[in-house]
Amino acid sequence: MDFITAPSRPVLPRHGDERTQLTAWLDYYRATLLLKCDGLRLEQLTMRPIASSALTLLGLLRHMAAVEQYWFEDILEGRDVQWYIEDDDDPDADFNDLSGLSLEEVANIFDGACATSRDIVARRSLDALATRDNAAWGGEKVDTRWVMIHMIEEYARHLGHADFLRELIDGATGY
Repeated sequence: MDFITAPSRPVLPRHGDERTQLTAWLDYYRATLLLKCDGLRLEQLTMRPIASSALTLLGLLRHMAAVEQYWFEDILEGRDVQWYIEDDDDPDADFNDLSGLSLEEVANIFDGACATSRDIVARRSLDALATRDNAAWGGEKVDTRWVMIHMIEEYARHLGHADFLRELIDGATGY
């Protein structure tokens, strides 16, 4: 794989039940992250065009795969997760160590993490509490709805970063 090819973004429903709305927005943002990477080669995806930041588009893709795993597999389901990207010596390895996996592997990891997350959500009530608590968020258990809203927020924040990165890499704006 020489570059990322983004899927079409889903059409956002203008009305519907809560699950439909949350799922649509989360999938929309997942697809938007891929769209920010669309057509760029590995050299461009690993560029750090903001001098004061280690952020890259590839790092954001790796990070969001890890975040999908953490919230859906680890926290909601309580699974013993085989982490896609992990380094005990560097908690930010998803951003920092960009040479460990090929572009195809990163794309497959991201797609797989999103598919697993979708499967988990499809089987759970929005009110179902997580299997594990999250010490970083006060040690309370959250419900499926909270995780979905948090993930929408997480994607939205990082898509703002991706906007700047993409514009600095090749001038592309919009999406």
